[in-house]
Amino acid sequence: MYKIAYLTLFVILTSCGSCFTSSEKAIIYQSPDSPARVLKINHKEDSLIVRKPSKRIKKIHNNKDLEQLIKKLYLTMLEENGVGIAAPQIGVNRNVFLFYRLDKEEKTVEVAINPRIISHSTELLCFQNDGCLSVPNRYGTSQRYAWIEVEYTDQNEKKVTHKFLGGSRAEDYTGTIFQHEFDHLQGKLYIDKLCKPN
Repeated sequence: MYKIAYLTLFVILTSCGSCFTSSEKAIIYQSPDSPARVLKINHKEDSLIVRKPSKRIKKIHNNKDLEQLIKKLYLTMLEENGVGIAAPQIGVNRNVFLFYRLDKEEKTVEVAINPRIISHSTELLCFQNDGCLSVPNRYGTSQRYAWIEVEYTDQNEKKVTHKFLGGSRAEDYTGTIFQHEFDHLQGKLYIDKLCKPN
């Protein structure tokens, strides 16, 4: 009898439900059909959140909180005219971001849940005019891999493995966008990777 009670208590305590905290849910559901406020590094409290590494999303299937977070990110990215946005930028330190697929003819927006860079070039590029919604009114040249091979789960819960190219703004730079957003999940910003082009 005691074993069953302890087992039940253990399952309740260790199950994560949707795995979002109450403060994260407050952000996700605040004005559900409106964009979120983008955190800026020139505000101390914002900077502490943006600089914090994110946590893996444990439950993807049938997670209404995750679906609403993705919607919120999409609305915010459109409002801010960005080519990508990561959850930490709106105050939710979870491993998910949105990015434009410039490598596709229709230039679709894709969701990357629990992304990983599994391989990359040894060659590094200096990507010019890198900017960030969380770093207002600044642009710089950031060091990026020429190509990356990645794994992630997309918005349809499909596992994706893909090789993206870096490049310049005149070419396909989907790989650079992916690296930029992936860095956000590690608590890093493009200003941490500045370089001088040849």
